[in-house]
Amino acid sequence: MGAHLTMGSIDYDSLIPNNVDLSTDRRLQRALEAWQPDFINWWREMGPEGFQQDDVYLRTATSVDKDGWATFGYVKMPDYRWGIFLTPGDEDRKIHFGDHMGEDAWQQVPGEHRTTLRRIIVTQGDTEPASVEQQRLLGQTCPSLYDLRNLFQVNVEEGRHLWAMVYLLHRYFGRDGREEAEGLLARRSGNPDSPRILGAFNEPCDNWLDFFCFTTFTDRDGKYQLRALAESGFDPLARTTAFMLTEEAHHMFVGQTGVGRIIEKTAQRMKEGDPRKFGAIPLDMIQRHINLWYSVSLDLFGGEDSSNAASFFGAGLKGRDRESFLTEHTALNDIYHLQKYRTDGTPETQEIPLRRAMNEVLRDAYVEDCEKVVKAWNRMLKKEGCDVELTLPSRRFHRQQGVYAGQHFSPAGDFISAAQFAAQQAEWLPSAADKIYLKSIMNRPHYKPGEFADWIAPPKTGINGQPVDFAYVKFMTEKA
Repeated sequence: MGAHLTMGSIDYDSLIPNNVDLSTDRRLQRALEAWQPDFINWWREMGPEGFQQDDVYLRTATSVDKDGWATFGYVKMPDYRWGIFLTPGDEDRKIHFGDHMGEDAWQQVPGEHRTTLRRIIVTQGDTEPASVEQQRLLGQTCPSLYDLRNLFQVNVEEGRHLWAMVYLLHRYFGRDGREEAEGLLARRSGNPDSPRILGAFNEPCDNWLDFFCFTTFTDRDGKYQLRALAESGFDPLARTTAFMLTEEAHHMFVGQTGVGRIIEKTAQRMKEGDPRKFGAIPLDMIQRHINLWYSVSLDLFGGEDSSNAASFFGAGLKGRDRESFLTEHTALNDIYHLQKYRTDGTPETQEIPLRRAMNEVLRDAYVEDCEKVVKAWNRMLKKEGCDVELTLPSRRFHRQQGVYAGQHFSPAGDFISAAQFAAQQAEWLPSAADKIYLKSIMNRPHYKPGEFADWIAPPKTGINGQPVDFAYVKFMTEKA
């Protein structure tokens, strides 16, 4: 390994906090400072509605060191110090997979990969503001101040992840990059005329069960996309996404523990009868939301047999999960066995070159991770004396992308007709009745410290060593 390039601590005196010596590139600095007001305007318009002037107990990145990388304190969200932070580089870093293996990692964009890299960065960048837009009204029905603060923490960090991608676009892609950065603020989640790029980021996320499932499953897709990009031969992208992963971990924690706390309260109520009588969320409704968000998140990996995935890997742009821990890095001599279904429902196994299956390889790692999450939830149910188990649906269920798109499967993975699917859809996916019920029990916020909605258990511990009943949000005007 080469010398470790120590990056200076984050410059907080600049208008844009950064550890990339922004002040030495005046043209880039001016371009980003010109983009910043547009970002703030977008945040005020599409960020959390009704809370922009409140003081929120947030963590802010102040270092890229693994230990002590963030500080906690009260801040108004529009004043949050969004910035540009890359993990330290290695001047001798090599590309460690694909056709360029052993060559020096790229510090500039290779001309032949310019369009592809830009598309990868724009697609990743588009997901960040999209999720903020999806979640902008949730604060008005929060189950507690603890959860309200966690929502806002996720939101401001998604905003910082947008900054991370916009920096790369401005720094390495010239006029095209600047135009793409403007486009990231122009699209809107769910807008029929100008939607976000990926389907899951146009789904409504209008209740807290949706939010917790989104942060469990959709943010976990983000984890694996970022892990793949952290292997990239384009060094600035690898270093940017490596630090994004540090922040992303909390988002998945919010989701997994949020669903877990709902399950805990439901299981407790089930001992007394129908959980609906107590305003809790029945397990079959939780299962339907798992089915929805897991299946739309599976689509985010792309097609199972993909020439794009093969070229991304071969070019050294996007690796596998933890590529550096694998023993073979060319993927030239291996095949992947993919199960497909003919139009009559007959299964067949197709052998495809491993490089063409890279999306599916990454999806495999994601599925294994999600299985661990559901096992943890089932342990909670068992602890509460409940003999019902939650499950992940088959990866074939409710797919809109890839080899299973246009076909119909049960959650168990059985091939069925469109009519059979339509007849049982309300049993398998959230229904209009589910939405009405969830709206009825989430019809008012809980803004007092230590107060929790009836449908969720309190967490075991607070944030950053604070008590559970800490004033995580201080309102400037009294909330109803």
